[in-house]
Parts: sequence; C-alpha cells; structure tokens
Amino acid sequence: MSKANWAKVQPSSGSGNATVNVSSDAPNTGRNKRSTTLTITAANVTPVSVAVNQAGKPQYVDAQDTATAAKAGANVTISGKSNAKTLTFSIGTSGNTLKPTLPAKYTAAGVETANGVAITGDPGANAEYDWSIVIPVSLNETITEKTAQIIVTDDAGNTDTCVLTQAAGDATLSVSKQSIDLTYQGTAVSFDVKSNTTWSIS
Repeated sequence: MSKANWAKVQPSSGSGNATVNVSSDAPNTGRNKRSTTLTITAANVTPVSVAVNQAGKPQYVDAQDTATAAKAGANVTISGKSNAKTLTFSIGTSGNTLKPTLPAKYTAAGVETANGVAITGDPGANAEYDWSIVIPVSLNETITEKTAQIIVTDDAGNTDTCVLTQAAGDATLSVSKQSIDLTYQGTAVSFDVKSNTTWSIS
C-alpha cells in the first residue's frame, strides 16, 4: 500500500546511507490523528516499513467577527469553521439591544443539525467543516442602531462571538387628528402624537 498523499518524503530514493525528511503537505484539521506507512524497498532485500502519524488539530470553533442587518429586518446568515463534535449557539447577555430569536437548527458540513446536539457523522474528527446559522431579524422601529452578540460554543468549552448589528430605523411622526375645533370658551381638546423620536410643537 502506498503512503497517503499528505505525507511528503525528501528524498524519495537514493543509494547508500542517507537521511530522509518526512513532513506533511497539508495541516491535519481534524481532531483525530491520521496515519500512513512508508515502505522502503530495495533489490534482493525484504521491504521495511516506517509508520507516520500526524497529530490532529486541537478542537476549536471560529465564527465571523461581525454581521449586519438592514433596518427593515431580514434573515442574516452567520458562518464559521470548526472541528468539534457539537456546537451550541446562544445570545450574549451583556449590552444587547437587539433581541433576535435563535433558530432550533443550523447547518454543519452540509447537514441540518439541532442546536447543542452532536453532529451526525462527526465530520470534525477527520477534517474541519463549515457551519452556518440563519438568524431572523425583525424591523427596527427605533432610530438607534441595535446589536446582539451571537456566541457559538463547542463541546470542549471553546467559544467565539459574532457581533450582529442592525441599522437604525426611520424616524416616525403621526397625529391622531388633523384638525381641532375649540369652543369659544377655549375648552381643551386633546390629540395623540405617535413617534419614535423627540418632537416639539411651535
């Protein structure tokens, strides 16, 4: 059996005594180590073997740093990479003015997965995978920008945070009456002002 493609040997042939360097053409992004065997052959002798093991990458989770939502609201996709067995999504508790609702499921390595449940097939054992989660954001009816921290945590306790920012909404102003008639005595008549910003009457 020939060696795995990721194992690089230099030189790959020679004559007499020599030193052979073994390296990897690519990082091992999975959590588990990977192994291959080098078989050294020569004429009129029994082949000899050398086992090569490449360590797995420590478990991690990575999320994009920021995401934005329009003031009108929309579904916002947040994505990243990981090699974890399980990812759990939550909303931060500090300074959040945007209050999105987390969906029950996200996508990991192309597979729909429940939040906080082991990913089917454990793709991170052998290689890192892409993940994404779609966050619904409703209309911003205020004139201030809103933010929320979307936190992703793997089963080893590693975390990363994406700051989701929604643009400020439009200022609004309306009145309940377009015309008011006062009696000759000047008795008060009221009307309602509805607004999401400061206003004055002149």
